[in-house]
Amino acid sequence: MVAASLRWLYLDLNSYFASVEQQLDPALRGKPIVVAPVDSDSTSAIAASYEAKAFGIRTGTKIHEARALCRNVIIVPARHGAYVDYHHRIIAEVERHVPVTAVCSIDEVACRLLDNENSLANVTALAARIKAGVRANVGECLTSSVGVAPNRLLAKMAADMQKPDGLTILTPDTLAERLATLKLSDIPGVGRNMERRLAAVGIVSMERLLALDAREARLAWGSVWGERMHWLLQGAEVAELPTTQRSIGHSHVLGPDKRTPDRARLVARRLTARAGTRLRRADKAAGWLGLMVKAEAPPGERPAKWHAGVKLAPVMDTITLLERLDALWAQMLAEFGARRFLQVGVTLAELGDADAVQAGLFDDGGQLDPAAAARRLALSRAMDKVNSRFGRDAVTLGHDAVGAARSSGPRIAFTRIPELAEFHE
Repeated sequence: MVAASLRWLYLDLNSYFASVEQQLDPALRGKPIVVAPVDSDSTSAIAASYEAKAFGIRTGTKIHEARALCRNVIIVPARHGAYVDYHHRIIAEVERHVPVTAVCSIDEVACRLLDNENSLANVTALAARIKAGVRANVGECLTSSVGVAPNRLLAKMAADMQKPDGLTILTPDTLAERLATLKLSDIPGVGRNMERRLAAVGIVSMERLLALDAREARLAWGSVWGERMHWLLQGAEVAELPTTQRSIGHSHVLGPDKRTPDRARLVARRLTARAGTRLRRADKAAGWLGLMVKAEAPPGERPAKWHAGVKLAPVMDTITLLERLDALWAQMLAEFGARRFLQVGVTLAELGDADAVQAGLFDDGGQLDPAAAARRLALSRAMDKVNSRFGRDAVTLGHDAVGAARSSGPRIAFTRIPELAEFHE
């Protein structure tokens, strides 16, 4: 662990998706807008402009509720390709001022500061230059909040303390006093379940949490993460734990024209094909395929959900993945019924390196003979090349293609930025 000093700068774009939309369309500036997966009252907001937030509209607000809260709200269907494009432009601009150490999400980056950059005066000037550079060279609507602190966790918390367009610097001498004003839920990763766990042992305030020693924090958390959190909140730098990709998945909120079982199935097949392309690009094989569907429900009731998965012999070709998806889809219809669906999702898990795949002695996962498996993989890779060169759906395997219910491109889970190649798949 490293002694506390100003070591990290964290940049958090304000209402990012909505701000990009206002940047692209001047007619939207200064107006309450909500970005939604599709223009349908049954979906939820994935972003809201600050003008919309003033009416109580937040991420996750149902579109019909947003219309009730603000009669003039403008619903804008998401354009994820534009958000990724602006993301890369913002990264390039930040890099003009300080190296980006970590891309934390589509709208957040972290930069480690050197000794000649981390005085109070220097970080104040650096933050101002970055903010001005983004506004001038990327877009005037793209404001950001910056946090500076002794470690990355605290810098992120600092960035959240003043929005929009804020700058918060947590110096070592003011750290405890500033943190004591926050709620436990202001700590990234502390959700309702962890709040309940901490409350069960008498920890209901940040002040009480900060008073724990390392051993007490570990016991309260129920794991070594408590001890790590103790030192991080004290301002120490703790080595990052390595992470590995555990799954590849896509989900899609269905517009009204895609909600019948036949049309929804085409969307699910398309999501599976895209996941397969990502799988091969990562040189991975999947040992599990999961399907999730969410169905319409009567007014006042929560949408019903069905999900299940199937074990695979490690596989990376699209043909086999689609066969297994179709089997899961048939199982879903038999158990859940042929309803109108709101959302479908596909997940590939139990990922392993392609060159390390070995068949189990008692594997009943439907493994093909080596020659057939090689042909399927070769065909899948050939399709990848054709689609990469000539555009999405130049060749398909009977999924959601042009003229059917074509998807508009990859969706963004905030912590995963799609590769630009995905917008051609």
